[in-house]
Amino acid sequence: MEEKKLDRNSIVGFIIIAGLLIWMMLNNINKEQESIKQDAEVAKKEVVAKTEADRIETAITEHVQSDSLPNESLRAALGHFAYSATLPSAQGGNTELKSDLLSLVVENKGGYLSKVEVLDQKRFSKTSNEIVELIKDNNSNLNLELHTTDNRVFNTKDLYFEPELTKEGENQVLSMRLKASESQFLEYRYVLKPGDYMLDFSIRSQGLSKIVDLNKTPQLNWELKSFRNEKSISYENRYTRLYYEYEDGKDNDLNPTSGSSEKTVNNVSYVAYKQHFFTSILLTDKKFTKADLVAKNLVNDEKIDTVFTKEFVAKLPMEFTNGELNYDMNWFFGPSDYKVLKSYDRNLDNIVPLGWGIFGWLNRFLFIPVFGVLSSFLPYGIAIIVLTVLVRLLISPLTYKSYLSQAKMKAIRPEVNELNEKYKNDPMKKQQETMNLYSKAGVNPMAGCVPALLQIPIFYALFQFFPSAFDLRQKSFLWADDLSSYDSILHLPFSIPFYGDHVSLFPLLASIAIFVYMKMTTGDQQMAAPTQEGMPDMGKLMKIMIYISPIMMLFFFNNYASGLSLYYFISNSITIGIMYVIKNYIVKEEKIKAIIEDNKTKKRPKGKFQRKMQEMMEQAQEQQRLKEQQNKKK
Repeated sequence: MEEKKLDRNSIVGFIIIAGLLIWMMLNNINKEQESIKQDAEVAKKEVVAKTEADRIETAITEHVQSDSLPNESLRAALGHFAYSATLPSAQGGNTELKSDLLSLVVENKGGYLSKVEVLDQKRFSKTSNEIVELIKDNNSNLNLELHTTDNRVFNTKDLYFEPELTKEGENQVLSMRLKASESQFLEYRYVLKPGDYMLDFSIRSQGLSKIVDLNKTPQLNWELKSFRNEKSISYENRYTRLYYEYEDGKDNDLNPTSGSSEKTVNNVSYVAYKQHFFTSILLTDKKFTKADLVAKNLVNDEKIDTVFTKEFVAKLPMEFTNGELNYDMNWFFGPSDYKVLKSYDRNLDNIVPLGWGIFGWLNRFLFIPVFGVLSSFLPYGIAIIVLTVLVRLLISPLTYKSYLSQAKMKAIRPEVNELNEKYKNDPMKKQQETMNLYSKAGVNPMAGCVPALLQIPIFYALFQFFPSAFDLRQKSFLWADDLSSYDSILHLPFSIPFYGDHVSLFPLLASIAIFVYMKMTTGDQQMAAPTQEGMPDMGKLMKIMIYISPIMMLFFFNNYASGLSLYYFISNSITIGIMYVIKNYIVKEEKIKAIIEDNKTKKRPKGKFQRKMQEMMEQAQEQQRLKEQQNKKK
């Protein structure tokens, strides 16, 4: 009977497992079919759009060749906008605007920017002949989707605008009009100002209230593939992301490390496609009620040279006001420089990743101003060294306090070991006596941890500061030709996983400094840290960390900014010097032992923490005693 029951259970189990497998297979098939269906829908829409664009282009070409009034095919293709195809601008062409900072090209077809050059910046290195180009070779597209009263959908990227270039003082003004007649049009208006990375940009319509369908929302689509402009692909891609501001001052970002990320947000006031050191931003005075945002990673293999880093898409529905479109906006094309972005007073500095909370405050109110002053009269490499010295001097009292605590713990370690041996069978009593010893000797076991914890905000703030410092871009120091990128001294014929295909010297020097520092202090830390029962041997762990930490530093920072590695090298070198002076000339072992012995003769009031620990131990001891008594009675 037992065997039959077992067989029956086995059969039931087998049926359940088989059912689950069949369900999973059917579910996967359904998902694959749904995915195929979605892909087919997308492909179908793309084909329809391309077909419509080709039909419009063919109709315009035929009209231009015939040099006649709008024919039937032109009216059929363009409807109310057939008038735009009768203008000379329908033959193509573009308009160039140029200032001391920016060079722009605006196409007649689509009315959008087809080229944006940042004239005062070079790609990859300062000796390069290539100017930074944020838009070129169709990597960007701006399109407004319009629904008309005759149930048609037009994309402005397929239609021709009439350009008119004028001047307002020193400003260059370009009006691009998509015309349904001389008095009915959609206008893109660009205003380029000298000495400014920010353009005025507006979208407005006139007389289109009876042509466009006011019940259907026009949608502005802005797409861009970000060109690679820096030496390190992985480093640049890490800091390339989509930022946006929404709901009255809130900001966030999309940063896919692989695949793509999507987000729908409300009340958007700007969308920024930020590369590591450059950014393209669309700002609006009249907020977009909704934005569908997409960011896609295009770097599949960091070891292979790549043209693009990420692809960005923003779908921005627009609203009519009294039957017309009327949006005052701005374009920003320029460096992701904290000082430049902050000067516009529109929260654009939030796209520079300086850290959140206290880390960001330290950067904004301490490190950026101090470094700005230092770099105004010192070479950038020297400015980093001076900043490092100032930081180490600032936290040297914490270093002293931490070492003093370690020295005191080391001095009473023999007595702690005696207590451990004496009360090895009574953990509660051992802990109580150890706390009494600390209290009498005037030693706080937590005193060494607190200074170390207080240094963490400074460490993390600087970790955020150096990769974001635009001022370091293409600034050289010693063998490093660019303090914002890695300082390669040797190119390897192969690539080491997590390390790369080159050897950077500053990370190597920083790793050696970390090794020397840890070798110098680990012995004292081992002596200071009492071994706890049931806990791993911290002495052995520290010995392992002496070798692991420098190797981690070497691998992690090999592709990072050499300015950051320079900071850590100088910082650890200074710390070694400070520790050497404290250890050999300030905090001497005999002096520490004398202080401890003197403390033992004094009646010292227990601190709040010590009193609380004492009470908890006494309560635990009493509970243990009562439990033992109950066990004896049984």
